[in-house]
Amino acid sequence: MKGLQGLAFLLLMQSAGEALSHFLHLPVPGPVVGMVLLLLALQWGPVQRAVAPAAGFLLTHLSLLFVPVGVGVMTHLDLLGAYGLRLVVVIVLSTWAGMAATVLVLRLFRPRPDTREAGDGQLR
Repeated sequence: MKGLQGLAFLLLMQSAGEALSHFLHLPVPGPVVGMVLLLLALQWGPVQRAVAPAAGFLLTHLSLLFVPVGVGVMTHLDLLGAYGLRLVVVIVLSTWAGMAATVLVLRLFRPRPDTREAGDGQLR
């Protein structure tokens, strides 16, 4: 029963995100807004306890969620043959760009180590 409550809460957060994105004409997709709402809601203990069983179940069966994508790729093999190399280039470049952006953000927000050496009191 807890798993169903958690799943209902996850779907409620996604629906709320979709509604907010639609009615406020946000430039962000509804599921992203729903994930932000979920992140905020997960700060509260009762929500964590309700969502944990559903999240565990979904993570256990995560591989099943990739079946529709695999079937979609198989039904469009002709497109993959025509645009496959371009897709690989775009995927590789976007992955590198995402990794580079992550590194830059982490370096920007990482706490700086103390620049003083212990004992000598001079800045380096």
